[in-house]
Formats: sequence, structure tokens, C-alpha cells
Amino acid sequence: MQKKLWMVLTLLVLTLMISVSPLAAQDKAKRPSPPAQAQCKFSDGKTVTVDYSSPRVKGRKIFGGLVPYNEVWRAGANEATTFVTNTNLNVGGKDVPAGSYTIFAVPSPDKWTLVVSKKTGEWGVPYPGEGDDFTRTDMTASKTSAPVENFTIAFDQSGSKCTMRMEWENTRASVEVSEKK
Repeated sequence: MQKKLWMVLTLLVLTLMISVSPLAAQDKAKRPSPPAQAQCKFSDGKTVTVDYSSPRVKGRKIFGGLVPYNEVWRAGANEATTFVTNTNLNVGGKDVPAGSYTIFAVPSPDKWTLVVSKKTGEWGVPYPGEGDDFTRTDMTASKTSAPVENFTIAFDQSGSKCTMRMEWENTRASVEVSEKK
């Protein structure tokens, strides 16, 4: 009798787990900061993919307010922003080998710093620390031509190079990304 009860409970738990997992996937799309992705595809088919969550301005002061200047920021919301490449790269003059990374940013009014961290799989905060940094590189900061409600990471492709840009509120930060041959 106990063995049958144990089997029934086990089946019930497994059924519940299977039925809840599609709901968990749907929940991400309904978050206030939904998932987003940016990708650069080089001429040889190799790629750089950034997965992040896209928070909204919602009338708030973002840079120098919600996101303090000169402090490490997770460059998105929710889970940490991932940066995955299947080719060796040059990012803002720094070599980044093929692999999986987490990216952060240090915004300031006139320039930003992109932080490429070796540590992956964490929630967006706290920043794991400089000991886990793979590299840091400067990003060019400028004003956007119009307000940007949704935090956006995108790649602009020009020949064999891509410019990765982050835009939110009234700020754009960008860095060149190219395949290292």
C-alpha cells in the first residue's frame, strides 16, 4: 500500500513539474523587463549573441539616478546579460576568445566602460567583482536623437565589423566588435 502511494505521489509531482515548466517560460515574456536578444553575424557565419532583459524608463531618471554614474551596472535587468561568441573577437581593442561571458557596464556622463566577466550563470546583481573580469574596455557615450523607453542592446553591422550599442533614456554607449582572424 505504501509503495503504491509513493508511486502515485511521485507521478503527481512529476506531472506537476512538467505542466508548470511551460508556464515558467511564458512568465519571462510577461515580466516588466522582458527578455531580448541582439546578434552580430560575421561573413563566415560566426556569431556574437547577447541575451538580456529590457527594462523600461517609466518616467524615471535613469543614468545618474536609478543607475548611478561610475558604478558597475548589470546592463539590463533580471538574469545577468550574457555575451556568447563562437569566434575569437576584438572588442574595443581587447582580445576576447570564443566562449560565454557576462557583461556589465560602468556608465558615466562622457564615457562608459564595458566589463566582460568570466563568471556566468548568475542573477544580474551583485557584480561578481574585478577578480572575475576577463577584460574592460572603453565605450563611446553620446546622446540619442530621441528618448528611448526600452533598454536596448543592438549591433550595427558594417562590413566585417559590428558596433554594439546600448541605448536607454537619452543615452547611447557603443563599442566596436570584430572577428579576430
